[in-house]
Amino acid sequence: MTADPAVPRKRPGRTQAGNGRLWGPVFYDLARLVLLGVAVVVVLTFGDYGITNDEEVQNVYGVKLLAFYTSFFQDGSAFNYLDLFRYGGFFDLLAALINLVSPFGEYETRHLLGGLIGVVGLAGAWRLGRHLGGQRVGFLALLLLLLTPAYYGHSFNNPKDAPFAAAMVWTLFYLCRVVSTLPSPPMRLVVKLGITLGIALGIRVAAVLVGPYLAVGATLFLLGVWRETGDFSPIRGYLWTTIRSLLPAAAIAYLLMGVFWPWGVMSPFNPFEALRDFSKLPINIDTLVAGIWVKATQLPRDYLPDYLLVNLPEVVLFGLVAAGGFGAVWAAGRLRKGWRFPSDAGPAEMRRVQILMVAVAALFPIVFFVFYKPTAYNGIRHFLFVVPPLAVLAAMGIDRLWQVLERADARLGRLFAAVLTAVLVTQTWVMAQLHPDEYVYYNVLTGGVKGAEGAYELDYWGNSLLEATKDLAEYIAMENGDKPITRVYKVAVCGHRLSAAYFFPEYMEFTKKLEEADFLVAFTQANCNRHFEGHQIISVERFGVALSVVKDRRYLKDRSK
Repeated sequence: MTADPAVPRKRPGRTQAGNGRLWGPVFYDLARLVLLGVAVVVVLTFGDYGITNDEEVQNVYGVKLLAFYTSFFQDGSAFNYLDLFRYGGFFDLLAALINLVSPFGEYETRHLLGGLIGVVGLAGAWRLGRHLGGQRVGFLALLLLLLTPAYYGHSFNNPKDAPFAAAMVWTLFYLCRVVSTLPSPPMRLVVKLGITLGIALGIRVAAVLVGPYLAVGATLFLLGVWRETGDFSPIRGYLWTTIRSLLPAAAIAYLLMGVFWPWGVMSPFNPFEALRDFSKLPINIDTLVAGIWVKATQLPRDYLPDYLLVNLPEVVLFGLVAAGGFGAVWAAGRLRKGWRFPSDAGPAEMRRVQILMVAVAALFPIVFFVFYKPTAYNGIRHFLFVVPPLAVLAAMGIDRLWQVLERADARLGRLFAAVLTAVLVTQTWVMAQLHPDEYVYYNVLTGGVKGAEGAYELDYWGNSLLEATKDLAEYIAMENGDKPITRVYKVAVCGHRLSAAYFFPEYMEFTKKLEEADFLVAFTQANCNRHFEGHQIISVERFGVALSVVKDRRYLKDRSK
């Protein structure tokens, strides 16, 4: 029904206007250059990212999953290792395989893989945006997601939520493509939908949300058939044709889910058990919300909306407001004129159905959280998958406003483009200043990172402990001057042990006994650094906020002698 406005078959002529069509090929080429540039940046900087709290156990889980296959299904230790059997192992299994041949360390390899998968997610947002709104929308969606620090920062060392967000945006893209060709989508689209959905299910069972998204699109399509014919009798045939066409996608998705999440197919009820357990995880840790520490099982209803409001860049929030405003104006106009369903109005209406599906994908999980209050912590980490569709919607809102201004006065359009460029460049600078701790970003609604200190969670995963450890190593080397370092310094860690100890040089040794520690490396999460004595010699800061510190405790040891 709708042609994919992805890559135009021929370059548009100068008579075309509106929606950036004149510049379509330019936006297409720019998007490819941005993706290539980001991939290069990932390769150059993946070693800057630290080891997060979850990475050690996730790495072990991947090794155990690999052992399950290399032992010809005899080694089932992966299925009783902590509670990780509830998660799909797509990323961890892939990382374990690559680590067999990688020239880098096992965690450095995981960070490189994660960063590149993040680039794949950026490409998915680009494809989805340009499918729905053309080349300019696609390019804007790519930039908005790239410049959302929560997405970019998590890509390198979040082995669950970031890969899941990337897989879901591609699944949503192919879902839109399939819905646009109902009731008989081409097999190539059905296969691609099955592959992307299978990978998403092979990471987190929450990918079952694709079902309701599909139901929205299919239902509106069938209502359009009814509106066009005035008869319910053809709907049964269309419904059966739709179901039959999508069965291969379901089969492929289930097969891939089984490959990456074997426990998920060992019983037909296992996915439902995992879904139930995830909704009410018995993890009653404290999490910070607007300056108040609350239990993860007793969160206020506005926890997720609040964190999204302060975590998303201002330009994304602006785009979402614009999209919501234009959507409300359009809906009000349609209600006055009488609603026409998709088949009645043709390709343009089917495109709106797909936009509605993306809106549901972005907003339904948020609404679900508000009413159901599942266990959550660490800000928006568990709901990172809503960020790509939000970026796409924001891009559509910005593009629509740009069109309106262009049509009113070409000078207004150019002024808007200049202001938008300045805003995006500023956001790029902010992310560069935060590197490699991009995920601690907060927008001006909190006063930035400085304003968020003590009110919202910052470096909850101890990513900055790598930088603190390297600074300590340099401090010790400078302290010894030109002399070789002949002694071993014992270092305690307040935070996840591996986040610092993995990067210790040979003259530093981890100790659990604080009384024998020469130095303490500590992150500032939950005031961890303030609980122990020592003379602070190093502070890793972003925008004036300490994320981790190093304390010299040698004088305490000398005093106790």
